[in-house]
Order: sequence, then C-alpha cells, then structure tokens
Amino acid sequence: MALFKLASRACACLRKIVRQCTTAAEVRRAQALLWLHDGNRVDTVARQLGVSRRTVRRWVKRYRELADAPVVERVQEGKHSGRPPKQLQRARRVIERVWKRDPRRYGFRALVWTVPMLRCLIHQRTGEWAGRATVRRALRSLRYRYKRPRLVLARRLATWRQAKGGLIAG
Repeated sequence: MALFKLASRACACLRKIVRQCTTAAEVRRAQALLWLHDGNRVDTVARQLGVSRRTVRRWVKRYRELADAPVVERVQEGKHSGRPPKQLQRARRVIERVWKRDPRRYGFRALVWTVPMLRCLIHQRTGEWAGRATVRRALRSLRYRYKRPRLVLARRLATWRQAKGGLIAG
C-alpha cells in the first residue's frame, strides 16, 4: 500500500477521537489511521487491532473517499441497510409514556420499574413480547439509567460507629 500521510489537523482530531470517543469501532479506525500515518505496515496494524488487512484497507479507502467531510464523520460507521428494528421502536414508545409514572398505577406491586415489568407492560400494550435485551436497548437509547432494585435491606456492621468516626460526646 502506498504511503498514508495525514494533515496535522486531521492527526490532532484523530488523536482526540482515540482519547475521548466512547465508540470502540471509531477508536479502532482512528488508531489504525494514526498507526499507518506513523509508518506502520497494513498487516502490522491489522494484527494489532485483530482485523483483516482488507478491513484496514477499506477504512483507508473510505477515509480518502470522504475527503470533503469532517474527520469525525470519516471514521464513523456508515449507515446500515436492512429492516429497521420495529420491536425496539414499539418498546421505546411504551417506555417513554410510562417511565416517569409510578408502576403501581399500572397494577404492579413495586415502586420502581424493572425490565420484566416493562416487558409485561409492552406485551399488554402491543400484544407482542419484547426481549430483555430489547427493553435494555430501548432504555439505553432513551438515555434512561436504571439499577436492579435491592430486595434485602442492608444491615449495619457491628463496628459502624468506628467507621463513622467514633462516638460523639455530647
């Protein structure tokens, strides 16, 4: 493969992507381009990233083809063809409507929503069962955070006063 050189601005932008981006695929593409810019061979870069040489060449080709686009867009994943995830969309719609409301309002005996409860509600509303992964994906895409509720009350240790600084004289 011919030499691959980047402009200094593009190099700085790719380094920023490697440090700050949360998408692993974008980080790998940016890292590959930086390593190629540093003079590493395609097969070395491919081995380090655990991909084929053909994949690295495709990343370089796509980077060069999108010369007019910003660097960030050049390393992003392209649009995927295929059928849109209808189940995910249905789950998102139902979750958006009910997330901020009390689950007891819908006949559940709990104070917080759980994935199984949301699955049940989605089934009641749409007539189809959504998988646990689909519900979790919908929650993540809506940027909601959730934890599994604790079912057992926490107990204090016998030495909890020492941990808090001892007895308070008063």
